[in-house]
Amino acid sequence: MMDQIAGSAAAGEAGEGAKFYTIGDLAREFGVTLRTLRFYEDRGLLSPRRDGTARIYDARDRERLSVILKGKQLGFTLTEIRAMVAEERSGDGPAMNLKLSLDQVEDQIRHLEQQKKDIEEALAELRARRASMAAAA
Repeated sequence: MMDQIAGSAAAGEAGEGAKFYTIGDLAREFGVTLRTLRFYEDRGLLSPRRDGTARIYDARDRERLSVILKGKQLGFTLTEIRAMVAEERSGDGPAMNLKLSLDQVEDQIRHLEQQKKDIEEALAELRARRASMAAAA
């Protein structure tokens, strides 16, 4: 099987239109480290097949990774993301997506706005310190 995956061109097309990806394929495509992918697997967010010691990801794993990274980009924790995608894992329905309620969206907006405010305050303080240090030099 690995020979099929390693020898195929476009990120591992094998058999009846099914696409398979190595851990390196997904890491390169999504700009994450191999360690990140193994971490997501350890946390139960990804479940690649194994061929010996090699991890073999399918299109659903790839799609799930995309959703995980979107959730991280939106500032959600892995625990929150796991809950959002849990029901998606069991079905063969439409494309996977973050299952967000209006309350979750509102809470996350408030959370991110507070983080932004905290960062702006920290930056202002650091800039003031830098200015006073530069003036003293």
